[in-house]
Amino acid sequence: MLYSAYEMNRRMGAPLVAASEWTARALQGLPAPLGRTPAVRHMVAACDILANARPTHHRPAFGITTVPVGDREADVYERQALRTPFGTLLHFAKPSVTGQPRVLVVGPMSGHFTTLIRPTIKTLLSDHDVYVIDWHNARDIPASHGPFGLDQYIEHVMHALRHLGPDTHVVAVCQPAVPVLAAVALLAEDDDPAQPASVTLMAGPIDTRVNPNRVNTSATAKPLSWFERRVVDTVPARYAGAGRRVYPGVVQLTAFMSMNPRRHLTAHARLYRDLVTGNAARAATTRAFYDEYGAVMDVPAEFYLETVGRIFQQHELPQGRFTWRGRRVDPGAIRHTALLTVEGANDDICSPGQTEAAHRLCTGIPEERKRHHLQEKVGHYGVFSGSRWEAEVYPVVREFIAASRDREPATSLG
Repeated sequence: MLYSAYEMNRRMGAPLVAASEWTARALQGLPAPLGRTPAVRHMVAACDILANARPTHHRPAFGITTVPVGDREADVYERQALRTPFGTLLHFAKPSVTGQPRVLVVGPMSGHFTTLIRPTIKTLLSDHDVYVIDWHNARDIPASHGPFGLDQYIEHVMHALRHLGPDTHVVAVCQPAVPVLAAVALLAEDDDPAQPASVTLMAGPIDTRVNPNRVNTSATAKPLSWFERRVVDTVPARYAGAGRRVYPGVVQLTAFMSMNPRRHLTAHARLYRDLVTGNAARAATTRAFYDEYGAVMDVPAEFYLETVGRIFQQHELPQGRFTWRGRRVDPGAIRHTALLTVEGANDDICSPGQTEAAHRLCTGIPEERKRHHLQEKVGHYGVFSGSRWEAEVYPVVREFIAASRDREPATSLG
């Protein structure tokens, strides 16, 4: 029903979108001085916003081709290291750079593509050899490949760490904090050589009982069956994943935007003014953000429902009841991996204290190998993107990773 309603809305709105695009192009082609009159500029701005105010379902390109390393620019090449039906382990290779710490970045599977954390990846690339798990859109994955829940997510993280080998550092951004910590705990309990040298958990829901917010209240106010009935649907026949049960990305996008509609209305009002006045640089920045924000992916229903039920409702990890394929997960088994947690003081999605709770669970890690950083004056996204991420949060992450290395080979540029 959700998919049918969305597809019907999209088809009904298509003529308006096409007309807006055509009108904007036609007006922009008017000769001066007519094309520069206030009325025309206002009309072009309005048509431009209408033409682009819709979600898309295609992963944007990461678009990272160079990064600064030391006093020069290094070329970056995306290379596929591993691939499964559900995700690709990407290597952002810098052939001219050697000796940097190897970092695995794990992003959320929450309705947006991994490209949403492009700023995190790009900043890390200056000082690290970066690998990223790039999750695939569930509606493009044939149902014959089976379900994908928390167990499979954890397996993907462990598989990636085993592929990369010892002395890898893991950075989990937001939602994957629980499955990443679980993967590290399982490797530690098995004394697996692939145990990472450090794990950094950024704004992730380790214990959502701490300082609960609107997101947590919404997740616990209704039984899990309500979420399954109301926000889970089946992929229609026209897509490769036909028959797969999913949490549609457009539902997640709607939920995120409804949390703070005034912020998004203000941003679009500013975009309108910038287009009218010719402030192209600021308009381009706003447009780039919403192009990325509006690129949505469907999430496997199993993963979505298990995340809501096991992490947000049952609080299995902090209560010592979290299992992987029937095996109890014990974060206290982690002894050789250093732990950093990062939170935003103004985070209204993952409140301060919810990620820091990992320290109480990881009783086997010596206190001198634990660190917590609370970043003032940032919300959820400011923890891993934006000016404060680059200037204040990232130096903490970089120094923590450097201090956690078993050895310090020099970085060289060929």
